[in-house]
Amino acid sequence: MAKERLHFDGWIGALGTTSGTRLVWGHWPRSPFGAFSDVMIEQPDGERRLLAPSRRIADFVAATYTFERVEVLPVQVRSEGNRWYVRAGPLVLDVVTGSRTALGLLLRTVPAPLARSRTWAAVCDVPARLLPGVRTLGSAGPDRREWYGARDLHRVRAASAILGGRHLGALAPVDPPVAFGFGSAPRAPSVVRVTSTVEIAVGPVHRPPSTA
Repeated sequence: MAKERLHFDGWIGALGTTSGTRLVWGHWPRSPFGAFSDVMIEQPDGERRLLAPSRRIADFVAATYTFERVEVLPVQVRSEGNRWYVRAGPLVLDVVTGSRTALGLLLRTVPAPLARSRTWAAVCDVPARLLPGVRTLGSAGPDRREWYGARDLHRVRAASAILGGRHLGALAPVDPPVAFGFGSAPRAPSVVRVTSTVEIAVGPVHRPPSTA
């Protein structure tokens, strides 16, 4: 069966709140769908929600991860210096990041082609497993594999999150780990520059019969 690799280059942010709700947002300036952003929400009771800006993107993400609710609505994510602003339907999220971590400095030396490599993701998966829930390589739904190549890292030092008019409380670790896919975000609230590669099965290649 033929395989196709789709590359998404951008940022993933993740944080927990004292209410127990955990938030993950993706901001993808470069992707097969063009520039877009999306948000994943896991409630304290385990309900998982996807907020996506179009039906096409919602269908792709929902086929790669697992959600109980999928909502198509405007999603806007922008950054200004060390501040991130996320607006997605009922969610209003403002985030302040700290300076680049020592690991972030190291990750910035990773070349873009290497960040796309499945071999590199497999190597990084070994130390990543030392962190609760964190993986860099795994299954992403039927006939799909996904891997991540991190290229920068900033810790989140402050956040304000309102969902459906209710304040979600103070910044907290991503605990318990989120369960959208094969791996969770780091426990410490973070914003990571990442290249995500999704490998999908596209079916057999059909060639016309020979006329020789």
